[in-house]
Amino acid sequence: MHPTIERTVEIVSKGDEALLHEVLAENVRFRPPTYWATWEGREAVAAVLGHVGQVFTDFRYRRIMGSGNDWALEFQCRVGDLDAVGVDLLTLGPDGLIETFEVVMRPLKSIAALREAMNERVSTDPRFLEFRRGLR
Repeated sequence: MHPTIERTVEIVSKGDEALLHEVLAENVRFRPPTYWATWEGREAVAAVLGHVGQVFTDFRYRRIMGSGNDWALEFQCRVGDLDAVGVDLLTLGPDGLIETFEVVMRPLKSIAALREAMNERVSTDPRFLEFRRGLR
């Protein structure tokens, strides 16, 4: 397994925003499962994923598939009292850091709960006023 993927599994499982900077490229793009938009940049993506790490409980990766620069990390977790499963689709750049981080998830009820919880969290995080300006 690629060292960045190994480190990502460790970091995401801990939900530690500060450590996420180690594996994210400066120009990383993040596509969340809750709406059609892209977050760009290491600081913004680390902040979003840090909040997700606080919303998800009982998080664990079930399977890791891929090679080279393309990886799929299947996970399960809980959002409040709802079960969820999903896949982190990661693309690594030439430097071995994550350039694209896309999340697909099910069921819809869990995604709705995630969106609500994330909206509550980011509405009280002043960094997101600035980050939203860069949202595409």
